[in-house]
Amino acid sequence: MNALSLVPMFLVGLAGSVHCIGMCGGIVGALSISGGAPAPTRPVIAIAVARPALQANVLRVLAYNGGRIGSYMLAGALAGSLAGAGMLHLASLQVAGYWLANLMLVALGLYLMDAWRGLARLEAAGNVVWRRVRPLLKPLMPMDTPFKALAVGGLWGWVPCGMVYSALLTAMMQGSALRGAATMAAFGLGTLPTLLSMGLLGTRLRMQMQRRPVRIASGLLVLGFGLLGLLRAANGVSLGWLDALCVTGHP
Repeated sequence: MNALSLVPMFLVGLAGSVHCIGMCGGIVGALSISGGAPAPTRPVIAIAVARPALQANVLRVLAYNGGRIGSYMLAGALAGSLAGAGMLHLASLQVAGYWLANLMLVALGLYLMDAWRGLARLEAAGNVVWRRVRPLLKPLMPMDTPFKALAVGGLWGWVPCGMVYSALLTAMMQGSALRGAATMAAFGLGTLPTLLSMGLLGTRLRMQMQRRPVRIASGLLVLGFGLLGLLRAANGVSLGWLDALCVTGHP
């Protein structure tokens, strides 16, 4: 695996971050007001107070996203280790996994465009896990320190999410814990620009990113990756330079 092969996964995360706003937007937006001080009345004092408040907010937002991406990497390492342990060494399982990973990308693209909501059912099924994780968040509220934000991000990364499931399936196909973690790191970094901006700019960005044209464009990008992978699988041959755009390596 090289850095270039991780670019499509980064783009999937970047395009899919419009869904992250719906899933994580509320908690990320809350970071901008957690631990905030009341606005002073004198403008000169306001400038002096606002600067440390802004720095504290940036640290909390970075910590939250660091915890979230860290949990993605851990999940990717666990998924990749399944293949590394020999569970996916059979050719038939590799081919089935490759098809399923790209079908999940197609489903994710349709989901982002609101054309098909099948992944929402998968997220609902994952709530069984989330119900066990959610009580751990209570002692961490409010998220008024970077440590609390880091811990919340680490737990929030396990929230049932169809987009993360599709990325994890791709990580599983990488064949090792290290490559699985790298795949999820690229995916998580792709979601970072939007969620980082969301934590600093709040609801204004959220409204813009949830607009239908943005969701359709993002969905089409992810859908294209999935269809390209399926085309490669159906042909059973290399697509030349287009192989660099395939999210999942051919089995």
